[in-house]
Amino acid sequence: MGSVPWKQLLLNALESNAHLKHSSYMQLATVGTNGKPSNRTVVFRGFQDNTDNIQINTDARTRKIEGLKVCSSAEICWYFTDSWEQFRINGNVDIIDGSNPDPLKLQQREKSWFASSLRSRSQYMCPNPGLPCLNEQAQPEISLDPSTGPVDAFCLLILEPDGVDYLNLKNNQRLAFKSRVGDAAKKSWVMERVNP
Repeated sequence: MGSVPWKQLLLNALESNAHLKHSSYMQLATVGTNGKPSNRTVVFRGFQDNTDNIQINTDARTRKIEGLKVCSSAEICWYFTDSWEQFRINGNVDIIDGSNPDPLKLQQREKSWFASSLRSRSQYMCPNPGLPCLNEQAQPEISLDPSTGPVDAFCLLILEPDGVDYLNLKNNQRLAFKSRVGDAAKKSWVMERVNP
């Protein structure tokens, strides 16, 4: 699959802002189980092989997973401080946890697990996120065998974009990209210039 225009804009923004550690952080908004918006910062883990799908690692025990199981719609908001570019990317999220029946998806999950640092992987062995701390003492050091595959709490999210809103504040340009599914279920993108 050739690079779609918005993806190339995003790759350029990532490259021009790469010297900033925070350039790989984005906000992921979902709908909570209570029907209210829920937003949090996540780390961009790359694109799924040969697609424009965005990968995010998360803990299967978080509330975002509960919400995504009820409503798979989500939106990413990403702002690059050096180039003054904003990307709002919406679509549906596929949850890939250890119980997924698709062997190819389980391979993707494992690949994402091993692409993460040991420190990042060890976070999935901590107590359940969001629950009250039962112990005031410091948490014990977690030891993780680097060759061990994903733990149960590790979950890979794949956001398949169907709309992208791009805003460049330096040149006051805004572009809207919408996906369409054509013949043979092939996805294509349509771009429209819109007022900033």
